[in-house]
Amino acid sequence: MLPIMPDQPNELVLTESRTMRAQTAGRVDVLDKVKALALLPDGVHATTEIVASYYEVDVEAVKSIVRRHLAELEENGLRKLDGQELREYKLATEGQGDPLSGRSKSLRLFTRRTILNVGQLLTESDVARQVRTYLLDVEEAATPEQKVTAVEKATEAEAQLRAIEVLARIDGNTSYARSLSRHIAARMLGEEPELDPADVTITCDEYLDGRIAAGDMASARTRMGRTVAALYRARYGADPQKIKRPIHGVHRDVAVYTHRDLDLFDTAWTEVSRHYNVQDRIALGGAA
Repeated sequence: MLPIMPDQPNELVLTESRTMRAQTAGRVDVLDKVKALALLPDGVHATTEIVASYYEVDVEAVKSIVRRHLAELEENGLRKLDGQELREYKLATEGQGDPLSGRSKSLRLFTRRTILNVGQLLTESDVARQVRTYLLDVEEAATPEQKVTAVEKATEAEAQLRAIEVLARIDGNTSYARSLSRHIAARMLGEEPELDPADVTITCDEYLDGRIAAGDMASARTRMGRTVAALYRARYGADPQKIKRPIHGVHRDVAVYTHRDLDLFDTAWTEVSRHYNVQDRIALGGAA
């Protein structure tokens, strides 16, 4: 438990001024500097209970903030899932240690930005007071140019995160979406992302590099791509995520996976390699 802090006059400016809250809304790095923040396994969201625990208040205090400032919080990324959308989210996060109740009929999801927004408004929390004081100290020390850049970067990152959230909910390739969201969240905090080796992406071209002669690459890529995609669909019941990659000077949609599914490539390679004289070509000077 943090020590009780008296209200600071400047600190209350944030609770009273939406304009001031908007100016500091992108400084989500403050959350981890004040206190360690736990998130759901997707690395992006928190539930009402998690937010209440962070600010050391009861759940009703957070719900009260949501009721009174719903429009503002929604502008900053608060979402409510119910019906089919909630079922899809639970399905996408199944088996990840997610503490979501199977009986819940709706779910509020807070991003770092909305968690910070709650702290700007919550008057009954000593943690929130520290967050507001820290925000104002940072705001006062920043130059006008730094303030503009911070807002622009935060806005861009939030837009990217929202797009990736959709992938994480409705796309079978949730490991790829999670790795992207963690990468962007780290960039939002001004940190170098710490990427789990299992979340490193891989494509068929990258797997085949050094295993096949250049003249056979197009053929092998097609065989490998079809086989890995079929194995992926059998495992997840969905197509792999696709991204744009340059191929012969043209950006094309390319299926991308993570090293969590490297075993699918190894299985596919056992089949694909039978169609090519791989050992001879490697022995003749190809990359090993």
